[in-house]
Amino acid sequence: MVEPAIAALTDAIKKLGNASSLHSAGRSVRKDLEQAREQIAQAIDCAPSEVIFTATGTEANNLAIKGLYWLGVKKNKKVIITSTFEHHAVADPITWLAEHEGAQVVAIDVDRNGFVDLKQLATRVEEHKNNIALISIMHANNEVGTIQDINQVVKIAGDIPVHSDCVQSFGKVELSFKKLGVTAATISAHKIGGPLGVAALILRKGLDIEPVLHGGGQERDLRSGTFNAPGIISFAAAAANAVDNRKERELKIRELKSELIQTIKKNIPDAWVNGDQVKSLPGIVSITFPKTDSEGLLLLLDGEGIACSTGSACSAGVQRPSHVLMAMGLTEDETTSTLRFSLSYSNTINEIAKLGSVIATVVARSKAASGKK
Repeated sequence: MVEPAIAALTDAIKKLGNASSLHSAGRSVRKDLEQAREQIAQAIDCAPSEVIFTATGTEANNLAIKGLYWLGVKKNKKVIITSTFEHHAVADPITWLAEHEGAQVVAIDVDRNGFVDLKQLATRVEEHKNNIALISIMHANNEVGTIQDINQVVKIAGDIPVHSDCVQSFGKVELSFKKLGVTAATISAHKIGGPLGVAALILRKGLDIEPVLHGGGQERDLRSGTFNAPGIISFAAAAANAVDNRKERELKIRELKSELIQTIKKNIPDAWVNGDQVKSLPGIVSITFPKTDSEGLLLLLDGEGIACSTGSACSAGVQRPSHVLMAMGLTEDETTSTLRFSLSYSNTINEIAKLGSVIATVVARSKAASGKK
């Protein structure tokens, strides 16, 4: 967590009171919570009333997707359009709706760089336009970093509701809910240095979707549950910090990213980078090391004090080929030879140099042990 978020969380924890209570302690916490809502709204350029707090990005995605789908069903619309390489927090709720609620799923392909095929999207929208409940396409991919042209998706959609998972991009690149033009967007605290267990759905004002959780109706009757006030207040501090420092940090991280790619290519000539390197997040690098075993490679690098991943952290411990990389055209062998490096403004050139000093050795050891030909 970043220092402003830690400080805000520490101060907020000291305050006793439920933000939904009418007594003075509750009113005091509620005031702080609503100020936090205003801060987050300012950070993402939306109205405060459009910020719906949830426990996680996964919950926010479920609320958006299921809520918009159920709203569409009332109008006899049962088609959901999405892409083939969404995060599991989007893909799995859509699959659940298909299996349990009769949703008809139309998946749009992506190219080798991870861009959604907009021509195919336009064709599918025209084919199903009277039956589409929603379109859900992520703003930036969590494994390869490719940033989609969501404005064009919204243009193609017309009056069809569009949801976009913006968890990876919020606070990392310029992002305005108003300019994006979507119906709903998902953001999360821990991706910007805030605490775990707090997120938000940004939902266009005046739209009442069907809730997933029922109870006290704390958030516009769309999301029930006692407010995690300390988490929300810390989230707001992290959001303000991220937006205020974004340009400077983005520039530094992109320089580190460029250095990392050059270092790896210099030492491992047959390695390649996945995803577009221009329209992409500053801090995510997906690299395939042919004929290696990614899990073994990860452990070898971890032994050298270098942390990376084999894909989404949300799927940690689950040994299966990356559906993201498979959707982009990689073979199963290639997906299991791929690592994802995540960079932040706290990383240094010296750390990149350390990676360069060991990468050739660990890749050679992984190739020897993998048995791949």
